[in-house]
Amino acid sequence: MPSPLSADRPAPQPPEHETVDALISRTRRLRGDVDAVRRGTALVDEEDPQLRWRRALYDLAVHHLENLGAHLDQLREGPPSAAPERRTEVPAPRAVPGTPERGMPRPGSLIGRVGSAEWDLLTGDVSWSEELFQIFGRSPGAGPLPLDELPSVLPAEDQPLLSSLMTDCLVDGRPIDGEFHILRPDGGMRTLHMTGEPVLDPDGRTVAMWAVLRDVSELRRSEQTLHRSHDSLRRREYRARVEHRMAVELQEAVLPPWRGTLRLPSREPDALDLAAHHLPSGSSAHLGGDWYDALAVPDGRIFLAVGDLTGHGVRAASSTAMLLGALRGMALAGIGPGALMGHLNQLLESSVQSALGSALCCRFDPATGALSWAQAGHPAPLLFREGTGRPLPAPDGVLLGAASGVVYEQDEARLLPGDVLVLHTDALYRRGDRATGPEALLALAPLFAQARTAQECLRAVVAAFGDDLPLHDACVLVARVGAPQHDTTSAATHMASPTRNRMTPDGTAH
Repeated sequence: MPSPLSADRPAPQPPEHETVDALISRTRRLRGDVDAVRRGTALVDEEDPQLRWRRALYDLAVHHLENLGAHLDQLREGPPSAAPERRTEVPAPRAVPGTPERGMPRPGSLIGRVGSAEWDLLTGDVSWSEELFQIFGRSPGAGPLPLDELPSVLPAEDQPLLSSLMTDCLVDGRPIDGEFHILRPDGGMRTLHMTGEPVLDPDGRTVAMWAVLRDVSELRRSEQTLHRSHDSLRRREYRARVEHRMAVELQEAVLPPWRGTLRLPSREPDALDLAAHHLPSGSSAHLGGDWYDALAVPDGRIFLAVGDLTGHGVRAASSTAMLLGALRGMALAGIGPGALMGHLNQLLESSVQSALGSALCCRFDPATGALSWAQAGHPAPLLFREGTGRPLPAPDGVLLGAASGVVYEQDEARLLPGDVLVLHTDALYRRGDRATGPEALLALAPLFAQARTAQECLRAVVAAFGDDLPLHDACVLVARVGAPQHDTTSAATHMASPTRNRMTPDGTAH
């Protein structure tokens, strides 16, 4: 094919071979590096939109580098020969769904991906490069398509675009730059990008039109895959934000409507000072089922509880709402901690949304200082007295929802004025790498001894554990025992260690 020339603009000179060779070498190295990273990005989870988006972006980058390498190869080799007499018969390839089309080049190959053509308007002669016959799936024996027949191989929706491009070129003398689809004889469809210019005579009249057509089917498929994966990722992120907002609102609705110090309407208003706090997760995707609760029952006693349900998000928050509603109803009905745990176990076991949970429930009598409590696979309460702390010996109890017909033991202890009781979820221990158990909480005993309120104790806990951003939220509830108004117990008795009686749910002591 003759070099395309315009009357007022000479063709640009190609770069030196040494420079092109260096560019080709760098492009191939970069292509190999990107491909190595792409192959190392294994799709462990085919349903993960973020992984699909990353893989699609790598694929698109590889395709761009392949096209760049092909163009640089063409610069080095110069314009291809288009002499018809040297063409050999090429059978039309047949498309096989899901596989590369027979007769099409391997990725990165110039052959069959970039072709050229020239249409002489004065003589009617048409010349196509061999690559263009391969792109169109047309036998060289059938000859190239005349300009007026070119739209016939395009889908109906693309024909107006091609007609507009040719009109702009032939009538108005504008360069061609457009993209359209062609239908091959084997039924396959390819996407072509066409660039070209009119060839003008000395009088400025259009006498011919030349074009370079590039098969960009694989590139466009990669771009579409990238767009789909990106859209999927955005939809997933949007759903995650909505679900997180719903979970936060639901959690805030079911947890007690107080933060910090709580004054309960008990018969001994100053006998128990309470403060609680929810320490959030560092990841919005891991809003868990941690909860706490405190309420006064009609007989003057006070219920304290904390727990943690499996799962995250809206499902965990809705399960928490169900469990807290049941717990409050049974507490107000006068059911003791051990029996209450048994009923909660049956509730989770029979729930449509299966879940496991740990829980700790305490019932405190301000008039006597008696504390009865039970636990279901949960860390024991920590008792702080006179500058030291220790966990209360735990009664037997398995996770809620783990087994049928479980009987939960109930223990008793006696609290004294000035005692601090800390209830918490075990996620508190997994905040950073500074502690792996209750020892870090027990180390706060000297601070608790100096504190005058439960709120001051809570501030010490938040200061020690609240700076880290864990993968799970946590709850902590602090109860500080005051002096009952009619308390007549001697100071010597107050200094004694707390008594502990193991009791069954029906209240019988062991």
